[in-house]
Amino acid sequence: MTKYIIRRILQMIPVIIGATFLIFAMVFALPGDPTEGKCGERPCSPAYIEKFRAEHNLNDPLVVQYGKYMGKLVQGDLGTNFYNIPVAEDLSSRYVITAKLAAIAIAFEIVIGLVAGVLAGIRKGKFIDNLVMVSTLVAISIPSFVIGSTLQYLLGVRLRWFPVTAANDPTLYDLVLPGFVLGSLSIAYVARLMRTNLVENLRADYVRTAISKGLTRQRAIGLHAMRNSMIPVVTFLGADFGGLLGGAIITERIFNINGVGGYIFTGIRNRDGIAVVSAVTMLVFVFLLVNLLIDLLYGLLDPRISHD
Repeated sequence: MTKYIIRRILQMIPVIIGATFLIFAMVFALPGDPTEGKCGERPCSPAYIEKFRAEHNLNDPLVVQYGKYMGKLVQGDLGTNFYNIPVAEDLSSRYVITAKLAAIAIAFEIVIGLVAGVLAGIRKGKFIDNLVMVSTLVAISIPSFVIGSTLQYLLGVRLRWFPVTAANDPTLYDLVLPGFVLGSLSIAYVARLMRTNLVENLRADYVRTAISKGLTRQRAIGLHAMRNSMIPVVTFLGADFGGLLGGAIITERIFNINGVGGYIFTGIRNRDGIAVVSAVTMLVFVFLLVNLLIDLLYGLLDPRISHD
């Protein structure tokens, strides 16, 4: 196991280098002047523009800029944005908020998605199965901003069950409704994925053999079919967690949450390259670590999978 973890960590190094270079190249190759709008309605003076470009290494070739950025990154320095604020300082609180939001979304996916998928799988062709399939199809068909705005109005404005917008330092309760909205689409996918895999495994020979040997159907489902059905679902949840961290822009905008998604959006709008690159780079780190944990979970779900 230790050798496998070390090998996976070493494999992450070229992935991180390649991903950060692509992100860096795409961001700094965007057209437009990063000094635009920084001097109010008047254009910035040539002296200010020259000083600004020198401070942020914008006069250097792209490869040199990337080398200087990576030199700071390996020392744990995410750089300074175009407003001379350390990016790590900006991201420290925002990542905590977005991580809480993504965790709540994942919790809804696990609780609602798995329960709905299991009920639909063991009751294939019955009313509950049809209800789950229709409701998940509806959830997939409706854009997240429509779901968010509708629930915000119904549960926040009309019924006053949840805050309409989140505070600057939101509590878990403030993030419950945004978390559900963020995970609504994935809840549908988890339910359908679990239902499909469970139906397939219930037809497998090993389940029929277990039942014929005297194991009750409920225990055969719980001990054998569900564990094997969980592997694709766990894979999806791991990839989805990384996506939720960076893909929460719409939800964060609807509920006025100061998270990573809004930070990246603002950085792109202001052409703040270092802020965008550093924020996305941290998402790459988190995504790789989560996928490593998911790979380690495979061995717990299926003993046939070995990491030796």
